[in-house]
Amino acid sequence: MSDAAKYRNFVIAGHSGSGKTTLCEQMLFKAGAIARAGSIESKNTVSDFMAEELEKQSSVYASTMNCSWKDHHFYFVDTPGYGEFVGQVVGAIRAADAAIVVIDAIDGPQVGTARAWKVSKARKIPRFGFVNRLDKDRADFRATLEVMRKNHGKNVIIPLYWPVGKAAEFSKVVNVLFDTDIPADIADDVAECKALWLDAIAETDEALMERYLAGEELTTDELRQGLRASIRSGSTIPVFAGSSSKGIGIDELMDNIVDIFPTPLEYVPLPGGPEVISADGEAYGVVFRSVNDQFSGQLAFIRTVTGTFKADSEVYNITTGQKERFGQLLSMNGKTQTQTSDAGPGAIFAVAKLKNTNIGDTVAANANCKSLPGIVFPGATMSYAVTAAKNGDDEKIAAGLQKIAECDPTVRLSRQDETHEFILSGMGDQHLGIVAKRLKEQFKVEAVLSTPKVPYRETITASGEGHYRHKKQTGGAGQFAEVYLRISYNDAGYEFSNDVVGGAVPKNFIPAIEKGIQEVMTSGPLVGCTMERIKVSVYDGKYHPVDSNEMAFKIAGRMAFREAIAQAKPVLLEPIMKVDIHIPDSYMGDITGDLNHKRGRVLGMSVDEGLQVVHAEVPMAEMFKYATELRSMTQGRGSFEMNFDRYEQVPGNVANDIIAKYQPEADKD
Repeated sequence: MSDAAKYRNFVIAGHSGSGKTTLCEQMLFKAGAIARAGSIESKNTVSDFMAEELEKQSSVYASTMNCSWKDHHFYFVDTPGYGEFVGQVVGAIRAADAAIVVIDAIDGPQVGTARAWKVSKARKIPRFGFVNRLDKDRADFRATLEVMRKNHGKNVIIPLYWPVGKAAEFSKVVNVLFDTDIPADIADDVAECKALWLDAIAETDEALMERYLAGEELTTDELRQGLRASIRSGSTIPVFAGSSSKGIGIDELMDNIVDIFPTPLEYVPLPGGPEVISADGEAYGVVFRSVNDQFSGQLAFIRTVTGTFKADSEVYNITTGQKERFGQLLSMNGKTQTQTSDAGPGAIFAVAKLKNTNIGDTVAANANCKSLPGIVFPGATMSYAVTAAKNGDDEKIAAGLQKIAECDPTVRLSRQDETHEFILSGMGDQHLGIVAKRLKEQFKVEAVLSTPKVPYRETITASGEGHYRHKKQTGGAGQFAEVYLRISYNDAGYEFSNDVVGGAVPKNFIPAIEKGIQEVMTSGPLVGCTMERIKVSVYDGKYHPVDSNEMAFKIAGRMAFREAIAQAKPVLLEPIMKVDIHIPDSYMGDITGDLNHKRGRVLGMSVDEGLQVVHAEVPMAEMFKYATELRSMTQGRGSFEMNFDRYEQVPGNVANDIIAKYQPEADKD
């Protein structure tokens, strides 16, 4: 198929356990792409095929699929619902024209639901709800709908389909706009939804509004056109109903993907991107996912934005400025690869063995194309210090983790200068546990993960003066240098000034004095951490025309600085994190109480996508295991985002404990 207007590109997202993967199976089955629908329990679904997913019986990675339906072609991505794998969701939504958010009719909207709404809203793509599992006991469409309306508004969340029957009696769905054979027990609900849709549709066009207010009946074509316009503007979120396990409501969903979902020609523009989308002209695409395939090597997944990519062609990585070559273009259904000769707007395809292309890069057939903005992934919420289980394996671990991080941008690697540790950061303990497991199985090297040391820093709270006379005579040339200096607290950071007058210390020796001071500042007197926020003024000294040299002044500067520090009341500083915690309202008391125990400060609260958001500042030392603790406190219904904010003085009683613990360790060294 080469008609881009007949492509549909969408992502399926939502909370873990809501039935996203089963929905994908039903769509593939009904489209004839697979002979029979698999199940999570049987471990034979198209999208969950990685070892970690089969073990967890839950999606861990985004999985790309495609199928044909009524002369149209669908490209879609099944995404994990568990919060620690949110990076997969972010990448997939970047490549999508629309989002289907799946909601469990038993448990209702959860934190994964809110996350899917939020990320797709930020991308400004149309959103659709699918209330699933309506065949199960305790399933309640009305209750689920009420929660959704409370979160988003009654005029925004509007069912396009209403279920007929409950639980085991659930048999079909009816279209509230166009169906006429409506059971009596749901007639009032359907009528209310139809009225809401008519209002929303009329608001999309002034002429329609005038006719609607005048009591005229709108035509079917006008209703469909207004429906699409309302959805594309983001004013409304249509809600579908169904059961992915029973296959009820799936045909209706797929029909509407054809009828009311945007085409790739209506791609939501990004800064610097093409203004006009067509299948002609220079090809232009974005890399949104990368996978290490055991047979094909590194696979880059690309969504074509405009133009048409061809197999066996030369392309350019606009982001890095390097040339690449596409070999075979692979159309993916889970792990099944099918070669395709070209890929037009909206198509998702994979290419093997690109040399220097990573997630978020823009690729194009023309080197003069502009680069699209990179994909912004959430910051890490948990970190471990990494060491090798066997001596000599450190370089292998670093290389393996680097390969893993190339395929998962939520995996962050860093070297902590203050603590001299190699730090692995990610979205939680399960996320990082999978990383460690992949390191062992794929790269044959075992890592030991441990709680990192806190990168404390040190400063002073008073002024101090230091003086040191360095004199050494060993026969022949000796060493002589004398330095006087003052230090004071400086909120702007480190500052050094040469205030010597009259040539008491020649200018060529001043850099040596500063070098000695900076050496001391790398290891403060309290716990051996970097010192900061200090102003140093060298104001006097003496030198000898023969025995003075740079080494002598470096030593004198170092010792004078140490003497000054001892007078200046040194204190310990700790990193403070800015934290946003997303939770259902019922957990508010538990969360705020726990933050108080962690020496945290609650700055305020807000509401986002139906969840309470607690804004707080918390010391990093208290946050290393918070991902696990929050999951336990909220039964998996909470999530949080965390970023470094500033360094702040450690309270005296806490600092005393840290310093006391450091002294025995320092003595060992």
